[in-house]
Amino acid sequence: MTTQHETRHDTYYTVRKGDTLSAIARRCDTTVKQLQIWNHISDVDVIHPGQRLIVAKHDDFVPFPGKDWFAGMPNSPIILMMAYRLIDEGCNSYPGNVEGVSPRWDEDHRNSYAKWQRKLGYSGSDANGVPGRTSWDKLRVPFPD
Repeated sequence: MTTQHETRHDTYYTVRKGDTLSAIARRCDTTVKQLQIWNHISDVDVIHPGQRLIVAKHDDFVPFPGKDWFAGMPNSPIILMMAYRLIDEGCNSYPGNVEGVSPRWDEDHRNSYAKWQRKLGYSGSDANGVPGRTSWDKLRVPFPD
């Protein structure tokens, strides 16, 4: 049973017996200080089972669509927005620079995303070009207009 839930704007975690704020922060790739800010927690030693915590803020960024979405070779403006962010981050494997970018997930997107993963320190099969939640969230892909 999962204890993490995502909405369009935020990801929540439901505290279980034995959880600590530092363990939740590590698990959710954030910091204790950030959890304190998002959840108005003054004492890091006081959390309760059943308490619902914000563990990620998506603001106006596209939440991770899931690995299966990419396997379906989507044709979406989200892919274009991802490509523009990858180019901004210097992770460009697109022919013809911006003019060569397609809204359909393809090998150029995969190669560019693999560059992003390597920039984040991933290697081997963790840098295969298929987005994962952590690398996607760090890319901060804005919603298309």
